[in-house]
Amino acid sequence: MKNHTTGFREQIIVADKAILRLTDGQEGTQVPVLHLQGLWREENCLKNLPELQLSAAGKLSFDCRQLADWDSSLLLFLRWFLRRLEEKGLQWDESSLPAGVQRLLQLSHTSLPPDEGNLVEDRNFVQSIGEWCWDIIRISHNILAFTGELTLTALKMFLGRTRFQVRDVIQQLAIAGPSALAIISLIGFLMGVILAFIGAIPLKWFNGEIYVASLIGIGILRLMAPVMVGVVMAGRTGAAYAAELGTMQTNEEIDAYVTMGIPPMEFLVLPRCLALTLMLPFLCLFANLMGIAGGMLVGIYYLNLTFLEFYQQLIRTTKVADLTVGLFTCLVFGVLVSACGCYQGLYCSRSAEGVGKAATEAVVNSIVCIVLATAVITIVTVIVKI
Repeated sequence: MKNHTTGFREQIIVADKAILRLTDGQEGTQVPVLHLQGLWREENCLKNLPELQLSAAGKLSFDCRQLADWDSSLLLFLRWFLRRLEEKGLQWDESSLPAGVQRLLQLSHTSLPPDEGNLVEDRNFVQSIGEWCWDIIRISHNILAFTGELTLTALKMFLGRTRFQVRDVIQQLAIAGPSALAIISLIGFLMGVILAFIGAIPLKWFNGEIYVASLIGIGILRLMAPVMVGVVMAGRTGAAYAAELGTMQTNEEIDAYVTMGIPPMEFLVLPRCLALTLMLPFLCLFANLMGIAGGMLVGIYYLNLTFLEFYQQLIRTTKVADLTVGLFTCLVFGVLVSACGCYQGLYCSRSAEGVGKAATEAVVNSIVCIVLATAVITIVTVIVKI
């Protein structure tokens, strides 16, 4: 790089084929003119620019008549140069720049994020409370709108007026069902083993080891298996729904669905909600079998029970209502988990960070809904003696 200074009136900077000239204008008008000449490409980019002696006599203008070719390196230089002008309080005129450069500069100006530090400093307590209340109102509105639209879509499905593809439901059933059997079987078996070991401690005090079968039957069928399946599917499938729909939202695929007249609620949300709701009771049945198998293993090899004793005690003390309550609970969990995942995906912000946040919030919201639904169902079933 060479820096030639021919007095105060003209400064020339040469970097390979990129040339930068700063003059005082024609015929001594004292209006600074920045001449951009040559090839402004990445390999010819000006680096370590020396300080240009800028005059505050008038508004700086550009001369690009001898600019041969340019790429993003010219835009980067102009952004840096205009920022320096702004720091010094100088003005400039962009009208003589190429049309493409002007559009890119305007786009770069509008895409700059606000100064969050200043916003935080200027925000007072009342503003923080107002923004918090406004966020609650906005989120509540989104939840009510999503719930209402999903309910109307479900009613249309029962009336045979929806247009979703059956193969999409079958595909989602395969993703939510067989692919989850391995983790469900492992956790279900270990849950039965853990519950049996914990129950064996007080049962040995009263020589009531036989009642470990009752503990396993009622605990696994009514509560443990449904909750375990719901939590696993929330972390596995609910987060996947949020990530899939969030990525589609980021890539503007959902906007394309709406533009083509395809309802996203019918073609994207309904198949996923339907598949997960139908599959969770079957996964719960499988988890019941694995949990009972784990408890039976502890009863036989740790409590010295026979297979026949464990089986007869299980049949005597376990009712069909225990199994029914567990399956109904899983149906509710399927609706809640799928709805939370799809909601977070549809209302995801259009960025990579937003997709990750949507997946995380889908899991958290699903687990919270599972806990609340479990409490409500347990209280109601105990009160009505089911």
